[in-house]
Amino acid sequence: MSEQKLAVNEYLKIDSDYLRGTIQEGLDTQVTGSFSDGDQQLIKFHGFYQQDDRDLRNERKEQKLEPLYSFMLRARVPGGICSPAQWLDVDKISSTLTTSNSIRLTTRQTFQYHGIPKRNLKTLIQGLDRAALDSIAACGDVNRNVMCNPNPVESKLHQQAYAVAKELSDHLLPHTRAYAEIWLDEEKLLDTETHEPVYGKTYLPRKFKMAVSVPPDNDVDVYTNDLGFIAIAEQGELIGFNLVAGGGMGSTHGEVETFPRLADDFGFIKTADVIKFAEAVMTVQRDWGNRVNRKRSRLKYTIVDHGYDAFKAEVEKRAGVKFETKRDVVIGDRGDRYGWVEGIDNKWHLTLFIESGRIKDMPGKTLQTGLREIAKIHKGDFRMTSNQNMIIASVAAEDKAEIEGLARKHGLLGEVLSATRGHSIACVALPTCALAMAEAERYFPAFIDHIDALQQKHGISEQAIVVRMTGCPNGCARPFAAEIGLVGKAPGRYNLYLGASFEGTRLNKMHKENIQEAEILSELDGLFGRYAEERDAGETFGNFTVRIGVVKAVLDAAKDFHG
Repeated sequence: MSEQKLAVNEYLKIDSDYLRGTIQEGLDTQVTGSFSDGDQQLIKFHGFYQQDDRDLRNERKEQKLEPLYSFMLRARVPGGICSPAQWLDVDKISSTLTTSNSIRLTTRQTFQYHGIPKRNLKTLIQGLDRAALDSIAACGDVNRNVMCNPNPVESKLHQQAYAVAKELSDHLLPHTRAYAEIWLDEEKLLDTETHEPVYGKTYLPRKFKMAVSVPPDNDVDVYTNDLGFIAIAEQGELIGFNLVAGGGMGSTHGEVETFPRLADDFGFIKTADVIKFAEAVMTVQRDWGNRVNRKRSRLKYTIVDHGYDAFKAEVEKRAGVKFETKRDVVIGDRGDRYGWVEGIDNKWHLTLFIESGRIKDMPGKTLQTGLREIAKIHKGDFRMTSNQNMIIASVAAEDKAEIEGLARKHGLLGEVLSATRGHSIACVALPTCALAMAEAERYFPAFIDHIDALQQKHGISEQAIVVRMTGCPNGCARPFAAEIGLVGKAPGRYNLYLGASFEGTRLNKMHKENIQEAEILSELDGLFGRYAEERDAGETFGNFTVRIGVVKAVLDAAKDFHG
């Protein structure tokens, strides 16, 4: 019997000479603003995607012009921390080398640029390099940006957890020198053959996402990741982690063999064994993962297809260490703490709400200028959050007034947020994302206005509800873990999902398919009315919709999500 034909991307990786492909030739060709089809897959490993302005596609086609191609580049910033000096460089790059003139904070706790012309790519990456930043492995079939809960209250524990997140990110970088050769003009070493000890020549079957959580906060949505580490402390000192694996949000409309999934608990591991277990999980996925059907190639499917017990045994075998019994831990709020929060050593942290993560200057809200001015005087660090917000961290008490004054002056502070708006996120979607079927970022603020109005109407404004919107089912804003999830189906149409837990420990389930705003709001109006009248004390909206039978609880994603 002949072997199954592998997915196209597998052959691209095999033939790429460790991710080099013909990227350099494509970069040198300025006749077109695009790369070849094959190189469009390989450049993801270098941290960027090819896109075009979909709002202008038809107009340019009529003018017999190629689409207005540009690139989205995502930086690798483990734990979301950068210095004020780095932020000033990040800001300058956005203003001089992108057509969007903005910075976007992502749901993976980093920043990305939109609207980069091909001719500016190399200059931009070299600018990041001078700022001690890079975009290596920010995309592609590798371990992507490692998230870490930026808990400002438990600051000492956060510092310990952050060190683990950074070690994971650095240790699991690809070894290929392709990035350095193509973008940083480093000389190719002809006598040294690349060896990828973790990834192998074909890297992973699909993208791999990792997060470190510091309970009780769960802003990193640890259970939605391929691999998660939940920090366990004794007397305020980090002693290890509960390891969870097999989460992932992506699915495909109408294909029931695909589904989002939350990670399984595997047990407790000591801090000293984190790298061993991370490598073990990733190499099992490398060797066992599906390389035939990319829609079934994430770690979540590997665990489902091979079984929890077999996967766990193989991980323990490769790590050379057995899991201990998982430790009891409380998983709580997924939101950010807005405003000032006091940490340790008399330091303060100011969390700023950035709607959909878009940092740009607008009338009455000069957000980009404001962060630039803060960066010029700030002596601590900047921390991006997984909810697309920014923390001005480690501010001395005597510097608070000046920082706050700048934030208020530029519209970064002062707006009264509803509890729900502060817990809600959206992906970029149109006009730049090639996969988007509907709006998200551009429409989301107005949609939340409607949600706020409905909550006020029914007297439930005090209750935070996790609302998330994406333009497609790939799930970048983690909509399937939202109490109210909207997933784009077509322009102006969404699937409505309900029933996830507030804490992010249970998925939601589709309630209505392919509906427009009026029907969505009508449905929520009725449910909010019932919630106001019938909820139990302390009952969250997601739990309420499950209890009254609006949707069934998703306990086993493979069986329940579509069933």
